[in-house]
Amino acid sequence: MPASLTALTAASDHSRFVQRIRRRYAGQLALLPAGEPVRATMQAAYDALQPLEADAGVRLRILRQLVLERLVVLDCDHEAPTLEYTAPTLATSCASLPPEGALRLRAGEAGPAAPAGERLAHPTPVPFATAGVPLAVVTRAMTELAELALDIAICESRPGLDALYGQPQAPASENSAVGRAQLWVIGMGKLGARELNVSSDIDLIYVYDHNGETAGREDGRGVVSNHEYFAQQVKAIHTLIGDTTEHGFVFRVDLALRPNGNSGPAAVSLNALEEYFQAQGREWERFAWLKSRVVAPLECVRSGSAQALRGSVLPFVFRRYLDYNVFDALRVLHRQIREHAAKRAAGHPERANDVKMSRGGIREIEFTVQLLQVVRGGQFPELRTRPTLDALQRVASAGLMAQATAEALTRAYDFLRRVEHRIQYLDDQQTHVLPTRDDDLAWIAQTMGYSSCCPFLSDLDAHRELVAQEFDTLLGQKTDCKGCGKSVPAAPQDLDELLEKLAIQWPDKFRARLEQWRRHPRVLGLRDDARARLTRLVQRTAQWLVEGKAGEEAAVRIIDWMEPLLRRESYLALLLERPAVHERLLRLLGAAKWPARYLLQHPGVIDELASDAMLHERFDAAAFTQELQQRLAALRRTGEDDEESCLNLLRRAHHAEVFRTLARDVEGQLTVEQVADDLSALAETVLKITTDWCWQRLKNKHRETPQFAIIAYGKLGGKELGYGSDLDIVFVFEDEDEQASEVYAAFVRKLINWLTIKTAEGDLFEIDTALRPNGNSGLLVTNFAAYARYQQQRGSNTAWTWEHQAMTRARFVLGNESLRERFDQVRLAVISAPRDVPALAREIVAMREKVRTSRPIKGEKAGEKFDVKHSPGGMVDAEFLVQFLVLSQSGSHPELIDNVGNIALLQRAEAAGLLAPGVGQAAADAYRELRRVQHQARLNEAPTQVRPPALQDERNAILAAWRAVFEVQAL
Repeated sequence: MPASLTALTAASDHSRFVQRIRRRYAGQLALLPAGEPVRATMQAAYDALQPLEADAGVRLRILRQLVLERLVVLDCDHEAPTLEYTAPTLATSCASLPPEGALRLRAGEAGPAAPAGERLAHPTPVPFATAGVPLAVVTRAMTELAELALDIAICESRPGLDALYGQPQAPASENSAVGRAQLWVIGMGKLGARELNVSSDIDLIYVYDHNGETAGREDGRGVVSNHEYFAQQVKAIHTLIGDTTEHGFVFRVDLALRPNGNSGPAAVSLNALEEYFQAQGREWERFAWLKSRVVAPLECVRSGSAQALRGSVLPFVFRRYLDYNVFDALRVLHRQIREHAAKRAAGHPERANDVKMSRGGIREIEFTVQLLQVVRGGQFPELRTRPTLDALQRVASAGLMAQATAEALTRAYDFLRRVEHRIQYLDDQQTHVLPTRDDDLAWIAQTMGYSSCCPFLSDLDAHRELVAQEFDTLLGQKTDCKGCGKSVPAAPQDLDELLEKLAIQWPDKFRARLEQWRRHPRVLGLRDDARARLTRLVQRTAQWLVEGKAGEEAAVRIIDWMEPLLRRESYLALLLERPAVHERLLRLLGAAKWPARYLLQHPGVIDELASDAMLHERFDAAAFTQELQQRLAALRRTGEDDEESCLNLLRRAHHAEVFRTLARDVEGQLTVEQVADDLSALAETVLKITTDWCWQRLKNKHRETPQFAIIAYGKLGGKELGYGSDLDIVFVFEDEDEQASEVYAAFVRKLINWLTIKTAEGDLFEIDTALRPNGNSGLLVTNFAAYARYQQQRGSNTAWTWEHQAMTRARFVLGNESLRERFDQVRLAVISAPRDVPALAREIVAMREKVRTSRPIKGEKAGEKFDVKHSPGGMVDAEFLVQFLVLSQSGSHPELIDNVGNIALLQRAEAAGLLAPGVGQAAADAYRELRRVQHQARLNEAPTQVRPPALQDERNAILAAWRAVFEVQAL
């Protein structure tokens, strides 16, 4: 440590900026109350300066000096620990780094990246005692200083302008007279995110809420447009805080981010801003506006009137669909920044040590997080947050980044920001470059908690290398290959060129399908960059086809799938940016036809293919519910939780989860029974969430929690739901309120509408309520006591035998526990009631014949066709015989009471001696195989009929069980 540094009494004494402050303002330093500077203490100091300095601009400049001196003292005047530093070995480095490919748009999805060995070959920062105050203390103080200064500047600039022009007027409304039009100061970047550094400029945009003109002076003169008034006010504000005087400045002000940049007006109206976003807003501006926030005047922030800005900003920043178009925009922006940094460093090697702009700097952490937010924030509102560290945790919680990576980037961000502050503490210069003086560098190391420069620089390099590699991985950027001796042919830039040069290598069907695109209006109507993306996608698909990675059927299907979506360029960008998604999509489309139809209806779900882990997971109801509630809470915070947004939120989440199950199914990760279990659990969860949200928005509700239940029948009741299955459900309530019937009737109508209405995101389910008491002629929602009487045949209005058959598969899926218990009692009483067994058998056989007659199978009688569901020996036979066994035997065999599905009940019937040994198990195995065949046929949009002797063994097994049950009863 240099002698000049060690001789000082406090570390802050080394700062030349602090030395100047103490010489010039020694008498004023005590005016800032002790402790961390916050807005209240800054206001107190500003007020205390008034007797000494009448000019507001001077007081603000002095206040800034006092705040910065205090921050340097708090952050740097600590006892530096003496640390023993050991250079990390490769093994320890690898152990502490995130896994290969940890940073993805979906955990596990990899774009082009360096080999694992190359990525792990950099050192890892060694933990050290945190020096100084937490980063948030400094950034909050600087942010609140800026907010206070801007609020004061607005208030100070008004009286003079009002005297000249009168106040700017807002139009009168039905509820108020003419009011004052307001100028909003929008903080961008670090100011908007409350992350301001100590010597930062502030990026501002001035927006006023209403066009119009001023009231003029009392003599009738001085009327100007609101635009001119606010342009004058912007100049006055800049004079107060931005001009450099003998006391310095309050903040350097940069207006370059305003619409049309430096050529645009200093202030724009809200209407003009919205028109700019729609007509001229560029991709990089979305990143800038991501952190925007109205920071002054305080009265508009507190009143909520500034919230009107959100209606324009949110749709511009966050698009409705997953937006991968921003990748190219960010690459261009980042390349320009790196090129600019390289030019600045040319001939000045010390400038390469820029902790913000150089490779692995603060800007790359910010870009990493913002890219994930902008791509997904439209569909996942919980990602919408301004502060970088908060955003890191949110993207990790959403599964978009490995937690270990988020923590590593958090540590890097905190480290680099604290280094940045110390660089600026030295001379109050807007620089991010490490100093070249040895004593300055040693001072930074000491105040960061290091014993010398070497371990500090080692950790700095390690943090920057980690950041750079994760950023490059996210953007799919590779280090240039030098000296490898291979020449890479230029990729065709146009589809016609591609077809002429390479098509001869492609299979006929694929080539013929692509030839149709030469003159297709959608293809011809694409912008040049979108057409180039399409060409590269086609080339990649064709290459995989030639290499055997994809089949021709899959290749043709992806062309069929893309064609209607060509105008939605973000999907082309997604597939191009995520080769793994492209490859999995081809595999999925090649495996079955129905996925292509589902993907055409809900194209946004293909992003789910980005996750390796997704294929090996199962539906998690608790996690699904938590994510949806978080998204709703995020919408509520921004005032976007209207009914349509809730409907779309439910649909997007449901479609994505169905697609995850579909992908696992097609990849062979799930059995048919597991698919049905997961789809049934998903339907139940969606019913519960929808019921909750719908009740919250019911206008005439009379209690916080409804006394209400949903009973599932059919496939949902038996947990055998398939893709696209409708829901057979019955609604009941138990509420003594005199208005209960009307309230629950309105509620159920609203609930069914929420479940079935088609929005821009599609629908959820088809709902069938025909199994309610008295069927379609009965009430939509029934008092539970009336439901129980109907099912238990008390009184003249009673259930039919087929309704009791349906009760064997009924299941309580939503409602309070007391209603669940009462339903279970009713179901038990119904299915275990004493019956005339021969009469029951005749009724069920007759019902089976009626069903068969209503669904004739052409060629069945001639033995040419066997329908796996409806033909004799098919699935319906198995279901009917199980229902008969439950209704006739559960009174004496309680093991048949549980609603455990047809396969388990057949096995239980054999174990109970109701079916001969082997008969029940054979029928259960046959039913499972028929379900599998039916499932595969539906996935391929193929008939569920086969030509005998296919499935003959399965058919014989179910017929044997049928005869064993019903022929005995006929004797």
